[in-house]
Amino acid sequence: MSAASKFIASERRRPNTTNVLLMLSGSVASIKAPLIVKELLTYNNVAIEVVATKASLTFFRPEDIRAQSVNVWVDEDEWNPDYKIGDPILHIELRRWADVVLVAPCSANTLSKIANGTCDNLATSLLRALAPTTPTYIFPAMNTLMYEHPLTAHHLRTIHEIIGYTIVGPISKGLACGDVGLGAMVEWRDIVLLVAEKFQLTKISGGNGASTLPT
Repeated sequence: MSAASKFIASERRRPNTTNVLLMLSGSVASIKAPLIVKELLTYNNVAIEVVATKASLTFFRPEDIRAQSVNVWVDEDEWNPDYKIGDPILHIELRRWADVVLVAPCSANTLSKIANGTCDNLATSLLRALAPTTPTYIFPAMNTLMYEHPLTAHHLRTIHEIIGYTIVGPISKGLACGDVGLGAMVEWRDIVLLVAEKFQLTKISGGNGASTLPT
């Protein structure tokens, strides 16, 4: 049975709660997703849903996120074989639910899809259906030469100037492939802090605000 029938935005939204939709694409930086989720959950009144592309599943274990009582949605969840007109559509329900969208990491492939309006999976269908008023942040993560490719600059301009998303990063560091240079996703803690500062989130009572999570 499709998981899409289990998610209806109007039933999931709660008063005074910040709904964070974390979208993962095919970059090794997806390995940081469980850390991002765990740290976001140290704040009051935060709800999280995760959308993962097929390629991103190479780099993390969905059960590490689901163990934190957070859903990980994949392409196979999108359509129920018994779908009837009027049934909930997952990418629509998720975009209705989200207060903020983080594409972290955003691979070169997903960057290209967003810039060109492609919607061939759950993640890109959701972005194409997203209201322009929903704050959306793109965190590029790719090999240095992929980032320096002329098309990347074109895609980034389109995403920023035409679509209106906010681009954050990348940064320069040693990459998983062994190269050193610009192209790495910004530090995962900085992604969490961006959300915390934007929505003025407070730490859950009893915490000192200092993360004890590994890097």
